Amino acid sequence: MNWLLVLLGGAIGAPLRYLTDRAVQARHDTVFPWGTFAVNVTGSLILGALTGAVLAGAAGPQVQLLLGTGLCGALTTYSTFSYETLRLAETGALFFAVANVIASVVAGLGAVFVGLAIAQAAFG
Repeated sequence: MNWLLVLLGGAIGAPLRYLTDRAVQARHDTVFPWGTFAVNVTGSLILGALTGAVLAGAAGPQVQLLLGTGLCGALTTYSTFSYETLRLAETGALFFAVANVIASVVAGLGAVFVGLAIAQAAFG
């Protein structure tokens, strides 16, 4: 049963990642990978909130598998982040490459903490 929850979450997260990436990137006329940035920060926020809910006893292991492992695992993408950063550096967009690394790490960690704080306020 657990693998079905992960599969279902992934089946939702993967197309959601693709569609969000395309929609966000289409609105920005820049080489900066805003779509990947958006899905990674959003996934971090969701995972932080989910972790807070699990720690407070408001969500169980099945929800964690569905949303954390499945949805967030498919929604977020370290490999695309790495590839896009490398591509930026190789094409001479060094400022954007460095900005992508710094902004992604800072915003991702910040989103996890914000999500956790929201869950603690809601369930704690």
